[in-house]
Amino acid sequence: MNEPVQQQINIELGEKEGEGIYSNLAIITHSPAEFVIDFTRVLPGVPKAKVHARIVMTPQHTKMLLNALEDNIKKFEQKFGEIKIAGEQQGGAHFGFQTPPKDEKFH
Repeated sequence: MNEPVQQQINIELGEKEGEGIYSNLAIITHSPAEFVIDFTRVLPGVPKAKVHARIVMTPQHTKMLLNALEDNIKKFEQKFGEIKIAGEQQGGAHFGFQTPPKDEKFH
């Protein structure tokens, strides 16, 4: 049986990219060919939110990202405890990254 060949990839992180971008809101749209994730941040007293980064991915890579995030969240919670989401237990208003209700469809 043929074993998959592991390929090593050297990844370069530029100084600007290494600083990172803070985001507390993501807008996700999709077409049959790709997912578009716009990362923005909403700040108190600022009426306008600017997109600071846009990531465009194939549906397959988006699902792989979802699986990687789920795996890493599971590892994080095993090490540091459950991540609590504000308002989830109290039924309060949500803000920031959200999943639309199951009956809503976004395109």
